[in-house]
Amino acid sequence: MEIFEIPFFDDDFYKMIFRFGINLIFLTIIVRFLYYPKAKNKDYLFTYFMISAIVFFLCFTLKKYEIDLGMALGLFAIFGIIRYRTDTIPIKEMTYLFVIIGVSVINALANKKMSYAEILGANTLVVLLILVIDNFVLLKNEVSKKIVYENIENILPENAEALKADLEQRTGLTINSIKIGNIDYSRQVVDLRIFYYLNN
Repeated sequence: MEIFEIPFFDDDFYKMIFRFGINLIFLTIIVRFLYYPKAKNKDYLFTYFMISAIVFFLCFTLKKYEIDLGMALGLFAIFGIIRYRTDTIPIKEMTYLFVIIGVSVINALANKKMSYAEILGANTLVVLLILVIDNFVLLKNEVSKKIVYENIENILPENAEALKADLEQRTGLTINSIKIGNIDYSRQVVDLRIFYYLNN
């Protein structure tokens, strides 16, 4: 059956659903069980799931068409320049975003030359690599926290030690470094990002 010369259904539908199921399983392992327990950031949880789904269906759709290399690279370059203007994405979140996009592309673009065992193997190796590097190799997991700080005099270079001591006393954390962000002189507050080890 065709509608406007387009087939209403073909066997690729089953292939798409099966591969999306594989993609969703490994995506959930990476995002929900490896990333989220440490980051506790629901905003990125939503972002990773939605970007992965869109990338998967985009790649699966593009397999149906004859496109040259330049167009293909141009399409993926779009994802390389994505920036969320409201907030800069931290390097670790950006790495997870790249992993999510990469896994989705692998699962969507694999053809008959690549067996399901190879697809599952590639996904499993990515999960294991994240698990080993993030949990065992990098035992001291440095994380950051954004703070709105009102004692604006302490951001001067000569008051660096006083700033660190004050923040450690207020937060109860052992701070490794402090990054100064936007300064609002009218409200007398400054945005700070503190870095500390999670296991502390």
